[in-house]
Amino acid sequence: MTPQSDEDEVWRQIVASFNDTAERDSADQPWPDSENLPSEPPRRVIKQPDEEEHLLMEDDLADPKTDSDPDSEQADDEGHYVPPQPPPLPKTDATTKVAWLALFGGPAYLLLSAALNWHLQGWMLFTAVAAFIGGFVALVVRMGDGPPSDSGWDDGAVI
Repeated sequence: MTPQSDEDEVWRQIVASFNDTAERDSADQPWPDSENLPSEPPRRVIKQPDEEEHLLMEDDLADPKTDSDPDSEQADDEGHYVPPQPPPLPKTDATTKVAWLALFGGPAYLLLSAALNWHLQGWMLFTAVAAFIGGFVALVVRMGDGPPSDSGWDDGAVI
């Protein structure tokens, strides 16, 4: 037999067994039998706590640690993270503040007028759109294209 005829025979077997169903309890399964799922799922059993356990839990809730052991205080404090105060916001000049106000104020005015069903005259609509575009352009033009002046001599890796 040639390798081509062997391959053709394998393909014929595959096509012939295409509609056959696999055996459920096949010994050729790639996992151990212990990993097979049972036919019915296990049922969850809920037990009532014993009276003694219930009393112990109440005592623990009513009287949390009364001893003044420093190790227990340190253990209570462990895992509690208090973030540091954030740095103050950078100071901006009046032009930047006006640009931000125009950038958000123009669309906010248009949304407010649409929500309250106000009738806008042509010049009001033009002013709101021009404020948005002008604020955006002012912020982009004032944006620097180099590193900050206080960054020092090292600009990082340069290739």
